[in-house]
Amino acid sequence: MFICSGNYYRSRFAEAVFNHHATGRGFSWRAFSRGLATHLVFGAGDLSHYTRFALIARGIDIDHTGDRPRPVALQDLEMADLAIALKEAEHRAMMRQQFPAWEDRIVYWHVHDLDAAGPEEALPEIEERVLRLLDDLGSSAHVSSEESSAR
Repeated sequence: MFICSGNYYRSRFAEAVFNHHATGRGFSWRAFSRGLATHLVFGAGDLSHYTRFALIARGIDIDHTGDRPRPVALQDLEMADLAIALKEAEHRAMMRQQFPAWEDRIVYWHVHDLDAAGPEEALPEIEERVLRLLDDLGSSAHVSSEESSAR
C-alpha cells in the first residue's frame, strides 16, 4: 500500500507504476493506495493531471490507478503486506495522530509533494523507488522459492 496525503498524486502514481511493472514481470503482487488527508482534495477530481500525463507518457494504463481518492482505514493497514508513506516529514505525524500503533510499522520514503518539488522531479523519483522495490521483492521471492525447492 502506498500512502500520501490526498491519494490524488504521488501515491496513485506509485500504485499505477507498481501494478504496471508487477504485471509485466509476471508477479502476482498488486498495490493499492490511500490518503491520510483526502478531504484536502475534495472537489479536485479523481486524479492529478500530473499523474495522468506522466502515466500516459510512460504508456501505463490509467486503470492501474484504481478509483477515488480513498482515505486510509485500519483494515487497509492490516491487509497490506507492506505500507509505504511517500514522505516521512509529512506523513509520520499524520500516522501518529490517526493510527498511532502503526506509526513505526510502515516504511517512509522522502518524496516531496508539489509544495517542495515539481512533478518532473518527484514522479521519476517515485518510479525509480518503485522499480527498485520490485527488484528487491523479486529477488526475495526468488530466494524464498529456491529455499523451498531445496527442502
